[in-house]
Amino acid sequence: MPNPGKIICIGLNYHEHVGETGRDLPTYPVMFTKFPSALIGPYDDIVAPPETTEIDYEAEMALVIGRPGRRISRENAHEHILGYTVANDISMRDYQRKTHQWLQGKTWDRSTPIGPYLFTPPEVPGIADACIRTVLDGKILQEARISQLIFDIPHLIETISEFTSLLPGDVILTGTPGGVGMKRQPPVFLGDGDCITVEIEGLGSLTNTVRNERV
Repeated sequence: MPNPGKIICIGLNYHEHVGETGRDLPTYPVMFTKFPSALIGPYDDIVAPPETTEIDYEAEMALVIGRPGRRISRENAHEHILGYTVANDISMRDYQRKTHQWLQGKTWDRSTPIGPYLFTPPEVPGIADACIRTVLDGKILQEARISQLIFDIPHLIETISEFTSLLPGDVILTGTPGGVGMKRQPPVFLGDGDCITVEIEGLGSLTNTVRNERV
């Protein structure tokens, strides 16, 4: 199981997702963190805790840092990327709304799948325009292209490394497209037995089943 020193996540980083939330377009990346205990493997069960009733999916491309750096320029950002992979930023929306900070809704234990492969930048030269999607029970719920990011990868690395050193193994989740469950009519939340897939062109896919936590 990966055990990164930092997991930094970006919110509101696709135009369509910003639109569906009714928020203004951000001028600076929205950031929050996850703890390593939130991560699970690409085929592990997503643990559904009894405290929440609003488990939401969020397809995301993740990148892993390979070379340490501080105050990295966007021109040199590519030199610090070890590789790219797939993630599902599972969010407990009812807990996320409890405060104006998002932490308590974003980092539940054993909730965030990542993997299954890590591709180096030369292995995926077209990643900047790859298709990303979420599929639930055969229905596509999210679909976009990485090129639709508001803040691209070099910008994120430059911004984050301005205030903290990026170290090998650190993970950055780059944001989710529109189509999240809480903004659908009616809302679509995940429950026991649901099987959710996130796939990114060139990086593969992860598929996870939601299982109620035994407490």
